[in-house]
Amino acid sequence: MTVNGTSNDTFSPLLIRDAEVHGIRCDVRIGDGRILEIGEELCPAGEDTVIDAGGGALLPGLTDHHLHLYATAADLTSTICGPPSVVTRVRLSETLRRATPDGRGWIRGVRYHESVAGSLDAAALDALRADVPVRVQHRSGALWMLNSRAAEAVGLDQAEHPGIERDGAGRATGRLWRADDWLRSRLPRSEPPSLARLGQLLAGYGIASVTDATPELAPETVEAIGSAMAAGDLPQHVQLLGAPLDGPLALASGTGPGLGPTTGPWKIVLADSGLPNYDELVAAIAAARHVGRAVAVHTVTRESLVLLLAVLEQIGALSGDRLEHAALVPADLIPTIRRLGLRVVTQPGFIADRGGDYLRDLPAVDHADVYRCASLRAERVPLALSSDAPYGPLDPWAVMRAATLRQSQTGETLGSSERLTPGQALAGYLSPASHPGAAATRVRPGAEADLVLLRAPLHEALAAFDAALVRLCIIGGTLVTPAPAE
Repeated sequence: MTVNGTSNDTFSPLLIRDAEVHGIRCDVRIGDGRILEIGEELCPAGEDTVIDAGGGALLPGLTDHHLHLYATAADLTSTICGPPSVVTRVRLSETLRRATPDGRGWIRGVRYHESVAGSLDAAALDALRADVPVRVQHRSGALWMLNSRAAEAVGLDQAEHPGIERDGAGRATGRLWRADDWLRSRLPRSEPPSLARLGQLLAGYGIASVTDATPELAPETVEAIGSAMAAGDLPQHVQLLGAPLDGPLALASGTGPGLGPTTGPWKIVLADSGLPNYDELVAAIAAARHVGRAVAVHTVTRESLVLLLAVLEQIGALSGDRLEHAALVPADLIPTIRRLGLRVVTQPGFIADRGGDYLRDLPAVDHADVYRCASLRAERVPLALSSDAPYGPLDPWAVMRAATLRQSQTGETLGSSERLTPGQALAGYLSPASHPGAAATRVRPGAEADLVLLRAPLHEALAAFDAALVRLCIIGGTLVTPAPAE
């Protein structure tokens, strides 16, 4: 049986003919979830499903080292309220008035930025739509903005939470900072969004493994992710940074699809809206160390990075400690990052998505420090790329392209000296989830069959960085039917 495209069925074993592997055209046999054999003109076994690669590159499956599964799944069904789809107040008003409330009667907006209609509070949102509860998330993910109906429904004015913004008279403004869990607890009860569409979309990009970077996951959320994997809705391997500290160090007994998520370093958020003090950060890291976990620390400002490095200098770093985002890294701190053995998981896709905003809003002295890549590699700091979806572009090929071009949507260049070569950009998605920035995994006999087959040789793919070149994705030896790339 020969397959010329993707399939709705699971096939095992597989024989991929005439694929480009590490620059050589050869055949690859897959069975029992692993690569069994690589050679020339391999003979098909009786039950082999044969796929003619036609010289297309066969790569290890990609890993997105930092995204947010449920937030991205929810984003796929939400109302887009920011650039590039919505760029004016008039357009925002039209978008919200056309939006259909969900089954609970709410409108959920995402990706808002102040460039559209300024700072939104309850009154400003009421002017745009006031007949149903509306909540709009800032594109940073740190802020929710509620209209009056939404604020009343969650009891915002009477509630006590440090993230509730209040005016001079003590009244809630409708703006809520870093309070996702609190807000979720006040919303009408509903099942978590399905991960099936997202799983297919990731496969369409060639992504076989993801790291969910959502902090402090509830046990029921961990269970729901495991259930989605077991059902096949989420075929990717999953590592969780927010898996509870009092849970097992490994949530899965194996590494194949459907066997459940594994635990990664403990996620700590150093919020730019309110940094912890030195002792609080020491205590947070010590709690992870107590159960043998490294830490993955969200840092997007110079101040948060300086604080973290000072703490790690005192208490010591642990193998696996990582910096999430590293959005601003002064050059004189890179040697310390290297000496402490820290890994960096960053998102150059933000350069393409928001580079013009950074050039306009950040002091010129900071421009060279934004989402560094090449200088970190030059200092031998392990560097991995990721999306931060839904807050950044999910498409890994767009992120790789951004890492090589460092250009905004309007063609402005930010940090040209930080450009990666195409091969380096691809390598940023090829390290294993457990060791971001390590040497790229390889297509070799005995390796787990997590693979992506392209429609073109590697040199053509590196010149284009186009998700349309992904032909099919194999995870744990299983062909996954991808959704079309968005």
